[in-house]
Amino acid sequence: MSKDFAGLTAIVTGAGSGIGLEVARKLSDQGAKVFGLDLQEGSMSPYAHFIHCDIGDASSVSSAFTELAKHTSVIDILANNAGVGATGTVEDATEEEWQRVLNINVVGTSRVSAAAMKLLRKSKSPAIVNTCSVAATAGIPKRAVYSASKGAIMSLTLAMAADHVKEGIRVNCVSPGSIATEGLNLYPPGAAERFGDANPLRELGDAYDIAQSVLHV
Repeated sequence: MSKDFAGLTAIVTGAGSGIGLEVARKLSDQGAKVFGLDLQEGSMSPYAHFIHCDIGDASSVSSAFTELAKHTSVIDILANNAGVGATGTVEDATEEEWQRVLNINVVGTSRVSAAAMKLLRKSKSPAIVNTCSVAATAGIPKRAVYSASKGAIMSLTLAMAADHVKEGIRVNCVSPGSIATEGLNLYPPGAAERFGDANPLRELGDAYDIAQSVLHV
């Protein structure tokens, strides 16, 4: 296997499972030193150094980066993957759900990105990759809150790219469809099948494929 990322340091949020775990695995396999920020270590231990972090809480993000600074003085890659889902229409959604999803998916991504900037600027080839979704651009039934959060991630990605291009910090996003991860277990019975039916191939995608995309942007 090639070691295209040898000598580079990466942060992956949500690295304990799903897409984040696959991204951490691929980066590690290709030579990167990986730090995984998540609520729980999950299955990342063979691939990433676990640092507890709740991206929905500003003090937790600050503490995580204080801990990170003990291990590295530079970040080359930031993969903002952590996030939560939601189902339902705007009538179904509660104020609490809007606050929770937007705070984690959008503000949380911004918190981590802002905290990482100082270390990213020390890299010779810094890059940020945000996990967006097809929900940002396609009208998916009963996904109002989640779609709004991912639409914001797409706009945030474009704004960050424009803000930091002169510093040489590349900012991109990947937009998966419905992916077979542990997160689908949080949805009501039958939801996974419906999500799979919405894909052109009539089946759920694989986190491995999305990780491949992350490494190539």
